[in-house]
Amino acid sequence: MAATATIAGVVATSSVALAAAPAAPSPKPAPASQAMTTLPTAPVEDVIVTYKSKAAEAGSNAAARSDAAAKAKETGESLSFERRLASGAALVDLGGETSKKDVTDVMAAFRADPSVASVEPDIRAYAMAVTPNDTDYAKQWDLFEATGGMNVPGAWDKGTGTGVTVAVIDTGYAAHTDLAANIVPGYDFISSSTDARDGNGRDSDAKDEGDWNATAGECGTGSTAGNSSWHGTHVAGTIGATASNAKGIAGIAYSAKIQPVRVLGKCGGSSSDIADAITWASGGTVPGATANANPAKVINLSLGGASSTCPSVYQTAINGAVSRGTTVVVAAGNSNANASGFTPANCAGVINVASTSREGNRSFYSNFGSIIDVSAPGGETRRATDTPGTITTPENGILSTLNSGTTTQSVENYKPYQGTSMAAPHIAGLAALLKSAKSTLTPAEIESAIKSNARPLPGTCTGGCGSGIADATKTVNAVTGTPTTPGGTTFSNATNVTISDNATVTSSITVTGRTGNAPAALKVAVDIKHTWRGDLVVDLIAPDGTMRNLKGSSSSDSADNVLATYTVDASSEIANGTWKLQVRDVASGDTGYIDTWSLTL
Repeated sequence: MAATATIAGVVATSSVALAAAPAAPSPKPAPASQAMTTLPTAPVEDVIVTYKSKAAEAGSNAAARSDAAAKAKETGESLSFERRLASGAALVDLGGETSKKDVTDVMAAFRADPSVASVEPDIRAYAMAVTPNDTDYAKQWDLFEATGGMNVPGAWDKGTGTGVTVAVIDTGYAAHTDLAANIVPGYDFISSSTDARDGNGRDSDAKDEGDWNATAGECGTGSTAGNSSWHGTHVAGTIGATASNAKGIAGIAYSAKIQPVRVLGKCGGSSSDIADAITWASGGTVPGATANANPAKVINLSLGGASSTCPSVYQTAINGAVSRGTTVVVAAGNSNANASGFTPANCAGVINVASTSREGNRSFYSNFGSIIDVSAPGGETRRATDTPGTITTPENGILSTLNSGTTTQSVENYKPYQGTSMAAPHIAGLAALLKSAKSTLTPAEIESAIKSNARPLPGTCTGGCGSGIADATKTVNAVTGTPTTPGGTTFSNATNVTISDNATVTSSITVTGRTGNAPAALKVAVDIKHTWRGDLVVDLIAPDGTMRNLKGSSSSDSADNVLATYTVDASSEIANGTWKLQVRDVASGDTGYIDTWSLTL
């Protein structure tokens, strides 16, 4: 669980005590904590309780209801069982606005129960776009410009998203003629009729009813008044706006189907609703919801809240989605802070996306860190030094489909936004292109291909921007076996392999379909997540057992992670066969894992 400082909503800034340095002979200072920008602190209204599988409450709503009543008597709070989540967990209503102390007491009571596996707050998540802008039309530099663009047009001869459904789990859908042909039925998972603004709870109508706030503070301390964002419609346009229709914009996967799944309404959305939406969108079963007739193979989550850990309700839903073959893409967040403090960006099994500017720099607002997988254009409608709230460079934002209504829907239009919310759908669109071009690809293979074929940022990135800016054409060519350069087919492995202290581990790639020997300039791209990377020795083992060293150990190299591409003369080796990446940890005190690696030959 996250620290109790994070319980009252999506969280207050906190600090982490520094751990003592290990004893000689190789003392290693523990990394300092990363400051988090404060988001609105909405009160917690529910907790999510997961019972152990053999407990009666795990399968019986009546038993869960009785347990909630017992805990209410024990704590003096007004608790009631509300409903069963798709994960099997119980959602327990706290009976209205509750203080942090009261929430802590309730959670402590559940934790003390030996039949309870875990309990966590039902935290709020918010759209990850920066303030909407009112500006002139801007060209889609993000698709094709050489400096900051994603090299999309060259991928369209291999796939345009045909046969792939992308779920946009967001604010819902505002009707737009540049999207209508690609929209398939979605669902409204907002369980609170007040937040949903549609007069009821969950239903099959994903219409965006608006997420405006009339007054500052109504959504928690630090929240501001504002108009409706139509955020989900903007995200959807980047992925799947109709192309070649003589109007508007072209989506990255313009032949894909877009499934709007509504989870964000007034004051954001709850983790319980979002988790159920992930399950439903990927084809899982959610109690009370009709089955999804068009399960999505890609999910876009341009939303998030502050939390030092990934809530189990998110992780369970994401694990289920991935197991059903659905790629989950998440925005890193817009707080110019370490992405590890934001969720679901810090969950396992997702593609975590940072934002870059038109010049190819990390966008000034974008979160960063070692958990970032890849970057994509998110734009900057103002410079970092410009007055917040001003619009000084609208042409450098991400143009997409929108609505002109300030509260409820009005006339459709187009406007540029900036944010990691805009970067994530670029990767979701690319994932749809990959799945369209090669239907057998798994989520791990899609992630690996995107990361392995990204290019270094042409600008600057402080803090970590993953493997670079995604390159759509290069990635699609790689998975379809079309070399971008002679001998340029990429083989990859994105299955995580844990690296324990003083251990040796390997990860394998089987190369097939090649003739003759490997090239004299074999490219080996490595992404290893590990604190104090000087502990690691990295070797490439050829199919015949020949070992070539890629990286040695160093007691003075205290930086995190190995993110590099090595060039190896492998011309004496047969190309086909099983290649291995071997990683040895030669010191104690730091651990990590092989995230992904690839061979281009």
